[in-house]
Amino acid sequence: MIIRTMTIEDYKDVFALWSGIKGFGIRAADDSEEGIGRFLQRNPDLSVVAEENGTITGSILCGHDGRRGTFYHVCVAEEYREHGVGHKMVQEAVSRLRKEGIHKVNLIAFCSNNLGNHFWKKENFTFRDDLNYYDLAISENNQTKFIS
Repeated sequence: MIIRTMTIEDYKDVFALWSGIKGFGIRAADDSEEGIGRFLQRNPDLSVVAEENGTITGSILCGHDGRRGTFYHVCVAEEYREHGVGHKMVQEAVSRLRKEGIHKVNLIAFCSNNLGNHFWKKENFTFRDDLNYYDLAISENNQTKFIS
């Protein structure tokens, strides 16, 4: 398995990975090829994929605002879980943020994502119950579809 930089050429394979994960939320505009292309251009060399024998087995969209890093769409294909894939991707993405001078990383995990929440605790991320998260959808075209 290798961990490497995600490029827009990986989009179809990464989107297929996302689409195969039960409970995964995909936004119509943000997660389109155009939306991901914009994200990757704005955050060059930060997002990573795990690849095994030419197959994308995991991904992290990673970016920062100059102050704080953020992980989006962290996932590992079910058959590759519990083999250190997620851990290795997190280590690589954090290392890339450090090189950018970023000192803190945040992410959002759905409350119902028991597997993900367990993973983040194991990775030493701190659960925050001292703040509220707010969201404003400013585009009707960016509806979330959850994979069933």
